[in-house]
Amino acid sequence: MNTPVPVLPAEKLQQARQLLSALRTEIAKAVIGQQAVIDEVLIGLLADAHVLIEGVPGLGKTLLVKVLARTFGGQTRRIQFTPDLMPSDVVGHTLFDAVTANFVTRQGPVFTHLLLADEINRAPAKTQAALLEAMQEKQVTLEGKSSPLPRPFMVLATQNPIEQEGTYPLPEAQLDRFLFKIRIDYPSEEEEVALTRQVTRARTGGDLDVEAVATLIQPATVVGLQQWTAHVTVDERVVAYAVAIVRASRGTPGLASGAGPRGPIALVRAARARALMAGRGFTTPDDIKAVALPALRHRVTPAAEAEIEGLSADDLLCALLERVPAPRT
Repeated sequence: MNTPVPVLPAEKLQQARQLLSALRTEIAKAVIGQQAVIDEVLIGLLADAHVLIEGVPGLGKTLLVKVLARTFGGQTRRIQFTPDLMPSDVVGHTLFDAVTANFVTRQGPVFTHLLLADEINRAPAKTQAALLEAMQEKQVTLEGKSSPLPRPFMVLATQNPIEQEGTYPLPEAQLDRFLFKIRIDYPSEEEEVALTRQVTRARTGGDLDVEAVATLIQPATVVGLQQWTAHVTVDERVVAYAVAIVRASRGTPGLASGAGPRGPIALVRAARARALMAGRGFTTPDDIKAVALPALRHRVTPAAEAEIEGLSADDLLCALLERVPAPRT
C-alpha cells in the first residue's frame, strides 16, 4: 500500500505529537503502570468519543479520570451511579418557582466538558439510558426544549465486572455508543511496589495526590485537536480492511453475534486518533489492528460453547485478526 499524502501540514503534526506526548507523561505521574490504558483514553478524547473503563474495585479507574480532568482544564462533573439514582439526577429537571411564578430548568451534571459516570452499571437501565441522547446527540431535551452540551463533551464511564454483586448490564444501545471498552488489569509486582511507595511516602490517607498534575490543555485546544484528527487521511484500503474485520466477526465460530455497522466506523475513528498521536497524517492497517480489541470487544457476544471452553471476546477477536488479511504496505 502506497503511503498517502497527509492533508495536515508537518508543523501541525509535530505540534500535536509533542502536546499529546506531554499529556501522556503528565497523566503517568499519577497513574502508574497503565500506559496502554492512558493511550486508549487519549484516543477516545481525540476521536470526540466516549470510553467505558472496566476493572475490579481499587485498580485506579476513578483516579485515571480525575487525572485526565486535571490535565483537561475544562469543567468536570462526577455522578456516582447507585440503584436509587433517577434520570433527572443525570440530565436535570424542570420545576415551578413559586416566587417568580415561572417554570425553571435546573441543568443536571451532564452539562459539562468531562463527565465521570462512576460505577455506571450499579444504576438501573432506565437511569443508564438517560445518558443516551447526550452521548449520541451531544444535547439534552428537557420539557421538549433541546439544550446543547459544552464542547468538547466526553463521558468517561467506569464499571465493575458484571459478576460483581449489585451490578446491572448496560443496555446494548448505550454500550454501542462507547468508542472503546478498556480493561484495567492488576499491576505488575514492580508497579505495585512503586504505587505503594508513592502513596505512603510522607503522606496521610490512602490515595494518590492529583494536585501535582499540571493543566496542559484547555477546552478550545481539545476541540482543535479533534478537528485535526478528523482530517487525518484514511486510505480506501484501510477502510475496506476495517469493514472486512467487522464482517468476519458476524460469521466467526465462537461468536453468537458480531459487531454492527458502528464497528468499522469506530475502528477508523480510533485509527485516525492513534495516527495523530504518533505524529502521522495518515492511517495504516497497523492502526486498525492496534485498536481492534478495545473498539470491538463490547460489540461482539461470545457463544455459550466458547465461554464453556474459557474463551473470551478478546481471544476470539485475536484469532479473527489473524485470519483477515491486511492490505500490503
